[in-house]
Amino acid sequence: MDSLEKMIIEQGEVREGNILKVDSFLNHQLNPEFLYHMGEEFYGLFKDKEITKILTIEVSGIAVALMAALIFKVPVVFAKKTESLNLDKDIYASKVFSYTKNKVYNIMISKRYLGSNDKILIIDDFLAEGNAIRGLIDVTQKSGAEIMGIGIAIEKGFQQGGSSLRAEGYNLKSLVIVDELKPGSIKFRAQ
Repeated sequence: MDSLEKMIIEQGEVREGNILKVDSFLNHQLNPEFLYHMGEEFYGLFKDKEITKILTIEVSGIAVALMAALIFKVPVVFAKKTESLNLDKDIYASKVFSYTKNKVYNIMISKRYLGSNDKILIIDDFLAEGNAIRGLIDVTQKSGAEIMGIGIAIEKGFQQGGSSLRAEGYNLKSLVIVDELKPGSIKFRAQ
């Protein structure tokens, strides 16, 4: 997606530790019109998969997933990282290590919102080592739902998440794949 590459070059910031900061449009301040175009891209990639729900993880994946869901005309279910009094007790759960926060989270989804009849499209903002996606795969498998595809806004191609998920047979599509991050230089993979 050329417009996403352009937005990353113009507004992204490379930080130490292979961190790509895109919070001016994707995961702190949101650009709704641009996010809607990303949703259209995901629809174009997965429209033939009979998606019944889009699954993501809080917080940053929600905006992209919601825009895609508007176009697919399906609900979004997001895995919660913190327990609350209003979370159902009957849940699917998994553990996820966050690369950017260097912390393990328990992710949870109410069993009311994910079932064996669902055809799931997993969407997230970033893919590095694949830990968040693996947690979402785990809860989806526990529910008996079928994973029809995985959509990623920005994949860090120099880390192993994408290549290992593709090798396992998942239909993984990324809007952009970054092959190298250096201060002042971002290299994208031709797709």
